[in-house]
Amino acid sequence: MFRGSSITSLDISSSRSGQPVRPAAIEPGVVPVRAIELLVEVVQKLSLARNLEQIMAVVRTAAREFTGADGATLILREGEECYYADEDSIGPLWKGQRFPLKTCISGWVMENRTSVSIPDVYRDSRIPIELYRPTFVRSLAMVPIRSENPIGAIGNYWASLHQPTPGEIRLLQALADSTAVAIENIRIHEELEERVKRRTEELEEANRELLAEAALRKQMEAKILRLSLTDELTGLSNRRGFLLRADQTLKLVHRVHTFGWLIYIDLDGLKQVNDDHGHEAGDHLLRRAAKVLRESFRDSDIVGRIGGDEFVVFATGASTPAAEIEARLLQNIEYQNQCHGDLPPIAMSIGVIRCDPHSPNSLEDMIHQADAAMYIEKRRKRDRKREELGE
Repeated sequence: MFRGSSITSLDISSSRSGQPVRPAAIEPGVVPVRAIELLVEVVQKLSLARNLEQIMAVVRTAAREFTGADGATLILREGEECYYADEDSIGPLWKGQRFPLKTCISGWVMENRTSVSIPDVYRDSRIPIELYRPTFVRSLAMVPIRSENPIGAIGNYWASLHQPTPGEIRLLQALADSTAVAIENIRIHEELEERVKRRTEELEEANRELLAEAALRKQMEAKILRLSLTDELTGLSNRRGFLLRADQTLKLVHRVHTFGWLIYIDLDGLKQVNDDHGHEAGDHLLRRAAKVLRESFRDSDIVGRIGGDEFVVFATGASTPAAEIEARLLQNIEYQNQCHGDLPPIAMSIGVIRCDPHSPNSLEDMIHQADAAMYIEKRRKRDRKREELGE
């Protein structure tokens, strides 16, 4: 039977007329209309629950009320264990404890995916008697939470011999099925929240990396652009991103008749660092090289990594001589190496091409010319090294 005082604690009155919930005579297999109404109210409460604690607060009380039990527990399956997550009873049961699935009646219910009613716990071989002796329990009923791959169980307990009616068992099973839906909704909600949280963190990081990109206005546009136009390792523009931005800037150079520089850079010794110290050290060297490039050029200049160890810079409106640009870059390289003397040193070969607004050369033409100039510089460095070694 239902007890009005506990129903009130659920914000559900015992009946709208103030009369007891169950009539004086109900057929054993029939669920009272008021009980169904109460189940609907409980389902509504479960649909509004936003965490497992709220679900348990509803279920533990409703489970007792639906059968007039002296105690109720909510058990969750955790791998091969039964975790007694919550309880509402006249005396302590097993809240907070875990038991092996094979030795627990709730585990039996979950493994067999069926309800069980035990009028006398001391006469059933499935009951671990030693765990029950300290408790008030004499009879019990247990139903699985979800029939397919149960995720838990709801148990009802009586201090005296008791046999719940089939209608009460069906009502308890309906509560368990509603609980399964509520728990699944919570898990989906939490998973979505975690995804949104991770996504938000990624977008915030993308914004920090792309603050210099004046063309990026909206947060989602920034994220999409980062994924498609940015080199993941260094945070610089990738080849596609560089070509897209530099081509637009080149058109501006022609339109406003300004000058600029196309600088092609090859990071020397990357293969040797990878071979001697591993690819993680090589990646670190690339990130340090990218840092040097950021510090050597303006925010408005376009800096990109277009190959494994190859970088390119398009600086517009610059009147600085090429030699001065190279000197500033080499100075920053030297400073970075001094600050990290225990790491493989940064060394770069550089090719510089003047950008003339009246030149018919395309961006690709200028990149090839700067690349060729860089290789001339690289050969000169090799020749000087051979001379120094006397080869």
